[in-house]
Amino acid sequence: MDNCIFCKIVRGEIPARQVYEDELVLAFHDIQPQRPTHILVIPKRHIASLAEVTSADEPVLGRMLAIAQQLARAHGSADGFRAIINTGRVGGQEVPHLHMHIVGGPDPVGPMLKKI
Repeated sequence: MDNCIFCKIVRGEIPARQVYEDELVLAFHDIQPQRPTHILVIPKRHIASLAEVTSADEPVLGRMLAIAQQLARAHGSADGFRAIINTGRVGGQEVPHLHMHIVGGPDPVGPMLKKI
């Protein structure tokens, strides 16, 4: 996708504070962190959302999950972290490129959802 901000980061057209890269995924610090640890992990190939993945995407999804603990530990969340994938409008997805937030820090993250 030519105008996708995350695709532009993958292509090197927009700078990012990268913390991990391999043939399938790229990870970098969120530019508006919500916690002391806030890293985004994205597939290098454009996938709009988790709602659009197929069985062909299993390797990249597995890689995203497999590196989460390594990234969290290396960036200040050795005692735990939260991995979040927002999907679609209702799920709060703001960028139409699949991405996982790894959030944590020294203090508990807090409740998962607000009670309604």
